[in-house]
Amino acid sequence: MRRRTVLKSLGIGLGGAVVLGGGGFGVYFAAAKQDTVGEIAFDTPLRIPALAEPANSASGAKVFALDLRAGETRFKDGPATRTWGVNGAYLAPTIRVRRGERVEFAVRNSLDQATSLHWHGMHLPAAMDGGPHQPVPAGETWRPQWTVDQPAATLWYHPHVHGRTGDHLYRGLTGLFIVDDDAAGALNLPATYGVDDVPMIVQDRAFDGDNQFEQPVPLGGSLGVIGDEILVNGTLGPYFDVTTRLVRLRLLNGSNARLYNFGFADDRRFSLVATDGGLLPRPWETDRLYLSPGERAEIVVAFRPGETVELRSYPSEHGGALGRLDGFDDVLDICRFRAATSLVDETEVPAALGDVPDLAGEPVAEKRSFTLASDQINGRSMAMERIDFGVRADTVEVWEVVNDNGFLHNFHVHDVRFQVLTVDGEEPEPALRGPKDTVLLLPGKRYRLAMRFSDHTDPNVPYMYHCHLLQHEDNGMMGQFVVLGEGERVGAVPHEHHS
Repeated sequence: MRRRTVLKSLGIGLGGAVVLGGGGFGVYFAAAKQDTVGEIAFDTPLRIPALAEPANSASGAKVFALDLRAGETRFKDGPATRTWGVNGAYLAPTIRVRRGERVEFAVRNSLDQATSLHWHGMHLPAAMDGGPHQPVPAGETWRPQWTVDQPAATLWYHPHVHGRTGDHLYRGLTGLFIVDDDAAGALNLPATYGVDDVPMIVQDRAFDGDNQFEQPVPLGGSLGVIGDEILVNGTLGPYFDVTTRLVRLRLLNGSNARLYNFGFADDRRFSLVATDGGLLPRPWETDRLYLSPGERAEIVVAFRPGETVELRSYPSEHGGALGRLDGFDDVLDICRFRAATSLVDETEVPAALGDVPDLAGEPVAEKRSFTLASDQINGRSMAMERIDFGVRADTVEVWEVVNDNGFLHNFHVHDVRFQVLTVDGEEPEPALRGPKDTVLLLPGKRYRLAMRFSDHTDPNVPYMYHCHLLQHEDNGMMGQFVVLGEGERVGAVPHEHHS
């Protein structure tokens, strides 16, 4: 029985406002674990988001027109679900560009309220970042532009409206943003979009009896909205027909709060080739991979002719005593892969992948400490008008980050890729040795992150750092910094940015 069904049978609303006695809570707790193995029909082809088609400006820039709109999406039998999307009813097209290209966007907000689009993982000027200081009012168009200057990576874009990010993302405003470069293109990795290079936006959702989205926060939970059905690229119960021996999956945890522990039903091993910010120095072979909200990973999986296997999310060891309420004990089938009887075999997983700069030996201009607890960072809630500090361009800083309240958090920094130097003084596990912009913070552990700031300076317009569990972010677990050029001092956020 699903978690929300148990709540309703006990007479509790989705907000969990009623306090249960020991017996009632025990029934709820016992039923909170979900196991969908064998329950998913896998009868719908996996939807592959279309590639956005840019126009070319007179200056040679690629110009993308993005229309944020309301619509309806039919996920299952019965009434259609009211959703939001970009250039469609739900989700967004995949934007794909090359390093060195100039890009321009016309972001038209056709919704009935202000929202924004943040380019998560992108190195760009703060005024183009799409964070809470760049809202797009209803009926207006925002025109950010910049030159792409970072290694090949799987990035994404989503709303970042102060206090309402979780709600706007849950309605459907999510898309991938893929950056290519010559070095990655020279590798013989699977690279044909939608064939052997497959985007997978994984999201949990809950539906009411009329097939409308609900946003249930589990009674006793600590993370935020946890849904009981899984969408991949907006598809319930998806299957993917495999035609090549090797398939590259670009995994995005696009959920508001749920942690996924990805693996295959037969425990086959796969190669992790890239993390948030791009390729690892060399592949890492594993059979499990954690992704917290906002994290991405590129894995390469080998298939045999004629076989069928499911991608699954397995239970997590990180939830603590009440982790079951937030989905940590769940076993969830994600997608079925059906291999053809004959498979093309023309790609490989190279022994060497990317040239990842090692910041461990670089001079450190500044060391900073961040403690996440009680929807605050360093004891302070987000304030739109407050710039917490400035960093100096062309320097390396080391940030020590700790999750100090026993609940799960993660940590995302805008504009930069960072290197995880140590976790509790030890070398990080292999999954954390690639370039990152979002990292899972296990309670009590200390993460030392090294990052280089460069190029884009502005003393008045800040970038964000925050927990990417969206209820935590929306409740104030976020701060702001600016990047300063030579001789610049921290300024003041223009009033129109925080009014």
